[in-house]
Amino acid sequence: MAVPTNKEELLNAINKNYNKLKKELENIPLELTTKKDLEGHSKGTFMSINNLLSYLLGWQELVLKWNIKQDNNEKVDFPETGYKWNQLGKLAQKFYEDYKDDDFNTLKEKLDKKVEDILTLIENKSNKELYDVAWYEKWTLGRMIQFNTSSPYLNAQGRLRKWKKLSTI
Repeated sequence: MAVPTNKEELLNAINKNYNKLKKELENIPLELTTKKDLEGHSKGTFMSINNLLSYLLGWQELVLKWNIKQDNNEKVDFPETGYKWNQLGKLAQKFYEDYKDDDFNTLKEKLDKKVEDILTLIENKSNKELYDVAWYEKWTLGRMIQFNTSSPYLNAQGRLRKWKKLSTI
């Protein structure tokens, strides 16, 4: 799929890729969701399906947080306070920890809600706000949202598909 270049394409990409991810999440036995046998976010590591959902949730939270801060003219620490862009593996570990007490079904429900919140955020922005001005360094808001929503959904779907083939699910 081509990189979205306007509001409509961004909404379509998020919906399409999230629906593909949700389809991959169907019929996964609950007892397998905590097993750390999925390729991790840092080289040579493994994570559980719950960790994968926690990772996605963490990034959704950040996108929403960035926007609230920007809208309030507050300073935003990208990607997150205490983390630099070259520390994304550590940030992934933080996300796993943040949601460690949530089960698979709770994580799916929370992710559904955050995706709704992201879609609402996009709906409330003009195409100009999303794609015509730099929002973070050279990146537009639309591109920053895409980097942290539709692209990771597609990546997660691919990871799950590969995992299912290896697990014979």
